[in-house]
Amino acid sequence: MTLDWSWFGGFAILLLSVVFLLNAVRIFREYERGVVFTLGRFWKVKGPGLVIIIPGIQQVVRVDLRTVVLEVPTQDVISRDNVSVKVSAVVYPRVIDAQKAVIQVVDYLNATSQLAQTMLRSVLGKHQLDDMLAERERLNLDIQQALDAQTDSWGIKVSNVEIKQVDLTESMIRAIARQAEAERERRAKVIHTEGELQASEKLFQAAKILAQEPQAIQLRYLETLTVIGADKNTTIVFPLPMDLVTPFLEKMKRGSGETGS
Repeated sequence: MTLDWSWFGGFAILLLSVVFLLNAVRIFREYERGVVFTLGRFWKVKGPGLVIIIPGIQQVVRVDLRTVVLEVPTQDVISRDNVSVKVSAVVYPRVIDAQKAVIQVVDYLNATSQLAQTMLRSVLGKHQLDDMLAERERLNLDIQQALDAQTDSWGIKVSNVEIKQVDLTESMIRAIARQAEAERERRAKVIHTEGELQASEKLFQAAKILAQEPQAIQLRYLETLTVIGADKNTTIVFPLPMDLVTPFLEKMKRGSGETGS
C-alpha cells in the first residue's frame, strides 16, 4: 500500500496556514489599542478593529484606554500645623498615549498608584488641618495637577482625584469640638456687644428727641406706668422725674439758708 504524500503535504500546508492566520489576526475593541513591535523595535500603534501581524517577527501589546479607578491606601499624613491624620483617596487615570504607556514605564497602573501615594502625603503635608477638612475641592485639584504633571511623560492622564476620608484621633476630635464651642461663644459675645451698641445708639437718639419737649418725657413715664400695671401688680415703682424734684430741692435749700441766717 502506497501513501499519497501529496495529500499529506497539502493537509500540512492547510494546517500551517490556519495556525498562521490564528496567530496573525488580532481584534481590538473600540477602547483598546495594540502597540506593535517588529523584531523588538517599535513599529506603530494599531486598532481598533482587525489587525494583522506577522507571527514570530512582530509582537503586539494590548492597552486599555478606559478610565481606571485606583484606590490609594490609607496614608499617614502630618499636616503643616503638626497634626497626624490618616487620609485615603481615589485616583482616576486613563491612557492617552499607548506608545508611552508601554515603552516609558513597566507597569503604568502600579507606577501611578505608587506616585499617587507619594503625592498625597507631599501635597497634604503643605496644608493645615483646617484646609483638609474645609477645602477638599482645592486640595483635590492640587493633587490632580501634581500627579498629571508627573504622569504626562508616561502617556497617562489623571482626570480626577477625590479625597475619600480624613480620620482624626479621639483627642484631636475633642480638641476640635472645644475649639468650635469657643468660637460659638465668641460669636455670641460679639453679637451681644453689637446689640448693646445699637441699643445705646437708639437710646441716645431717643433721649435727644425727648429732651426737646419736656411734655414728651411725662407721656413716656405715663406709658411706662401703663405697661407696669398691665400685669396686675400690687406694687408699682414709678420713676420720679428729676425735673419735678429739682425745684423742691432748691426751695428747701433756700429755706434752710434763710433760717440759718
